[in-house]
Amino acid sequence: MNSLSKWRLAPALYGFIATFFIANLVLADEAPKVRFTTSAGDFVVEVYPDKAPKTVENFLQYVRDKHYDGTIFHRVIDNFMVQGGGFDVKFVERKSRPPVAHEGREALGRGGPKNVLGTLAMARTNDPNSATAQFFINVRDNAFLDPTLIPPGDPVPKFEYQGRVYENTPRANLVNAPQLFGYTVFGRVVSGMDVVNKIKISPTGAGGPFPSDVPKTAILINSATLVK
Repeated sequence: MNSLSKWRLAPALYGFIATFFIANLVLADEAPKVRFTTSAGDFVVEVYPDKAPKTVENFLQYVRDKHYDGTIFHRVIDNFMVQGGGFDVKFVERKSRPPVAHEGREALGRGGPKNVLGTLAMARTNDPNSATAQFFINVRDNAFLDPTLIPPGDPVPKFEYQGRVYENTPRANLVNAPQLFGYTVFGRVVSGMDVVNKIKISPTGAGGPFPSDVPKTAILINSATLVK
């Protein structure tokens, strides 16, 4: 092939590369979206499989299985978060699949959002790897819920946490410390935040097995559906 032929092929090659990258940027912008239709109104969340793939697939499978339909927001705390997806109106807990592995640090390391106003995160017990179906929406910036990224090295030469400095700490001690896992953020509310704000100020009290923070008037998730 002579140099002229190479020159003629180059624009076509560049055009293909440009089209490929533009197409991928468009796909990246098309985050899956889920519409929650509730007794307080509708809101839509988008989720980020490129940031927390296992968590997102777990959540979307529950949506496909209609797990959330007929559940309530059973824990509502103004100026903190609203939590749901686990109990029906009679406070019967929905059966769930095995827990999903915690992805908080990985998601944050991939540029995912922190626990800020309007973001969607997985609820769990004190065990970082216990998240199943329940989720919460942050109704304020909750930095104390963020995963803690561990600096490189083993031992880690220097690590700061809550005003204290730790030096030459075995990496495993930090990676496995329960208080450093935080909560996995995997999406955010993209429309209907006014509905979430209405939910967060619901009068609450005791309900079912919970001594507090249960809306006195049940806030029902009628359906959760993928937005086409």
